[in-house]
Amino acid sequence: MYSQVTTADAKAFWTVAAGRGEIRAETLPAPGPDQVLVRTLASGISRGTEALVFQGRIPASQYAVMRCPFQAGDFPFPVKYGYASVGLVEAGPPELLGRRVFALYPHQDRYVVPVSAVIPVPDAVTTARAVLAANMETAVNGLWDAAPRLGDRVAVIGAGVVGACAAALAAAIPGVQVELVDIDPRRAALADALGVGFARPEGASTEADLVIHASGAPAGLALGLGLAAFEATILDLSWYGDKPVTLPLGAGFHSRRLTIRSSQVGSVATAQRARWSYRRRMTLALSLLADPKFDRLLTGTSDFADLPAAMARLATDPAGALCHRVIYS
Repeated sequence: MYSQVTTADAKAFWTVAAGRGEIRAETLPAPGPDQVLVRTLASGISRGTEALVFQGRIPASQYAVMRCPFQAGDFPFPVKYGYASVGLVEAGPPELLGRRVFALYPHQDRYVVPVSAVIPVPDAVTTARAVLAANMETAVNGLWDAAPRLGDRVAVIGAGVVGACAAALAAAIPGVQVELVDIDPRRAALADALGVGFARPEGASTEADLVIHASGAPAGLALGLGLAAFEATILDLSWYGDKPVTLPLGAGFHSRRLTIRSSQVGSVATAQRARWSYRRRMTLALSLLADPKFDRLLTGTSDFADLPAAMARLATDPAGALCHRVIYS
């Protein structure tokens, strides 16, 4: 028996112009069979991608590719965008009532989605940490694409949320030595908490068997070419929007037979695709967040009502922010 709800008012964050967002009222339908009504507890801002959306920097050629599962509106504006929501099921099947769930839903205080779109949050994972699930999923998929081997020397460039998650996952492989590289010396404490080494770009170790790039800056990808050993792979987890990327492909790029490979979470990594569904991958990502060390990736909060101002600030002056959480009263 489903809990019955007729209609409900909701509020959602929309980007309405470059650098400008607003909270809009929405009316929700009653949840039907195989649907749930979720009251949001917290959502996370995926700062790199959401900054590009907020600034209107999605290339027209990527409008269809960059749609998130429950996006409303179209690029560039107005658009309701986001994919890191944790909430409480208020209506739906008995086995989910009162359960915390994760959904790839934009910033909105209540919403109705299919049961198949929500994944229960494990008891060992706090609500705050659960908002990292989409970032962790990206890191998991990136590690599958990168395929580090026992004993590899791995350089991870960019100590943002995705880079930090990728570094922590790689370091859990026996014998793997991970160095997290970032221009911000404050990231050394984060690297220490994750159990990996740290270096500024000018002091980074060379001869890496694998380079994972997650800085979002073309200079970071160029740095990766210099850190890679003979026949190594540079896996690029960054997405640049409409920013052109120039790389130094002279020097030793060809003689060292380097490979630059892209990774994108929209498709399950080739090596796992035959056996892993999106749901199984996200369930794994949530389970990995049981480790409290990932609390170090949570660096700020805002009330939902203040999200337009917070998003404008984070998109232009992040000031070292990692995962910024939106709190719903």
